[in-house]
Amino acid sequence: MKLAAALILALFSLTPCIAQDNYDVDLIPSALRNRANAVIRNEETSVNMLTPNNVVYTVKQAITILNKNGEDNARLVLFYDKNTNIKSVNGEIYNEIGKLIGKFNESAFKDESAVNDFSLFEDNRVKHYLPNINVYPYTVVYNYTMRYKQNLIIPDWRPKPANDISVEKSRYTFICKPTDQLRIKVQQIANKAEEQINEKQKSLTWSVNNLTSQKSEPYSPDKESYQPSIKIAPEQFTYYNYKGTYTNWQELGKWYYDNLLKGRDVLPISTVETIKTLVKDIPTDKEKAKKIYEYLQTKTRYISVQIGIGGFQPFTAADVDRLGYGDCKALVNYMQSLLSVVGIESYYCVVQAGSEKKSLDPTYASMDQGNHIILCLPLKGDTTWLECTSQKIPFGFLGDFTDDRYVLACTPEGGKLLKTPKLTTAHNLQVREAELTLSTEGNITGTIKTIFSGAQYDNHEHIVGKPLSEQEKLLKAVYAIDNINFDKIAYRQKKDIEPELSETLTINIRNYGVANNDKLFLPLNPFNIQRTVPEVKNRVMPVYINRGYTDIDQISYLLPDNFMGSIEPYEKVVSCEYGTYTATAKLEGKKLNYTRKIVLNEGTFPAESYAVYSKFMADINSADHQKLIINLKK
Repeated sequence: MKLAAALILALFSLTPCIAQDNYDVDLIPSALRNRANAVIRNEETSVNMLTPNNVVYTVKQAITILNKNGEDNARLVLFYDKNTNIKSVNGEIYNEIGKLIGKFNESAFKDESAVNDFSLFEDNRVKHYLPNINVYPYTVVYNYTMRYKQNLIIPDWRPKPANDISVEKSRYTFICKPTDQLRIKVQQIANKAEEQINEKQKSLTWSVNNLTSQKSEPYSPDKESYQPSIKIAPEQFTYYNYKGTYTNWQELGKWYYDNLLKGRDVLPISTVETIKTLVKDIPTDKEKAKKIYEYLQTKTRYISVQIGIGGFQPFTAADVDRLGYGDCKALVNYMQSLLSVVGIESYYCVVQAGSEKKSLDPTYASMDQGNHIILCLPLKGDTTWLECTSQKIPFGFLGDFTDDRYVLACTPEGGKLLKTPKLTTAHNLQVREAELTLSTEGNITGTIKTIFSGAQYDNHEHIVGKPLSEQEKLLKAVYAIDNINFDKIAYRQKKDIEPELSETLTINIRNYGVANNDKLFLPLNPFNIQRTVPEVKNRVMPVYINRGYTDIDQISYLLPDNFMGSIEPYEKVVSCEYGTYTATAKLEGKKLNYTRKIVLNEGTFPAESYAVYSKFMADINSADHQKLIINLKK
């Protein structure tokens, strides 16, 4: 008996003691629960770059979901393709007191194609899982390992993925050979990396603890600009059997051109002859480019194609010429090839597209920056930019999708960082003139003419060409006025580098003014009411206005024949660092003339100035609701 006990004791002494993490929600510090919808209890992320074509990415994450608002943070989404394998994935679910209530493995994940609705070819797939739990709080623990057959793109480490998440502790370890050279960008992480080196490997470890959640604040900068992160780019890389070295944008752009673009510009002889004939009588390169751009728009259409060398390499020009379609990469490469037929130089440019302006980082080159391709024509003294995926956009106009940001031009000499043109506050114009007739009953009839330019051209151009019934539906959303009807709708476009859209509407609005005995209450501004913005106390983040604009409204009301008396002139002026606003109303004979102008400045402003911005918008909103009393004869 004593021998058996001794053997059991010996066995226990040989077995490693593995402490079970305690996921009792009560153990979360109160400071981390404040304002949080979820708390990352512990996260261990490891990137082991065994070789350039064998990178192992391992994550263990325990996250407590405090309420239904945090539910989406429990979802795990894993993308994979021929170059990225999911080696293993499993997890556990714990209840509020930290008791294990369920386990799952890869078979519980939904497996779907990661194809966009507008895509023809994509080889990406996605596996995703969300626990079916509706009792809060609960904790889900994920363990997964991915294998990347390349090291050109290493996943960034972002320990705090959203404002409403707190982090108890998170650690990131990067492992490689001692001789591997790395470029590392650290943002908002105070602790230096713990470095360990031996003959076989080098490891760098960063950690963060007790990161509290933040309330979301309107008009904040892009979260990637201020949240903690680590970016790592190996100097020597392998990607789809391609090898290369880069330390800056010039070298990356050179590799991009030599390996992904060079030699893909060959066109059929018949197309070469067509292009030469098309522009043979046109005197200038810019006019030739415009004619070829119109040829591109007529001949091709956009379809997403995410295949071939990780989705970075375009179809050949010959393929696009034959098929008549392509994605942004293919269409830019095709347009570049067409231009080269007549000796016009152009640059294939990588850009981070989106309505929120986001530049490539001039201080840190990496292949994972950028999501779109545009074309730059460095014409002498007249650099011109082309968006090649739209059949409608004017020649030389980029719009707010790619304006005012750094892009990477990939050239035979190497990469160049260039800046796209800016749509300025003064050019983002909406100028409206209205001639309206006001009846005794408060009804309005008349004509409105509005000219949109700059970013405001972009905002309204989508209405052009729609069926009349759809135009009416869209316009009722724009002109959100009760009882408004559109008797006539007409659009005219000036399609050039500074395009304009002219909208002419014939309208009638029943009961716009409120009649009360011998008085008529008339709201001065029917078409352009400025919304207020939320009040924020103790703001932390700077105020970011992404894009400025200028609106000018001039409205003339022909008053009823039985109007009597006079109307006191009205004037309101509001001004601050965020912009200016003026509104006036004046009676001239039987016409009441109302003028309104607002200029909103773009830029980044101090957090403490948000109260000024909020008051600016509130004062404008109040002025936009101004009513005048019209006295009528009975």
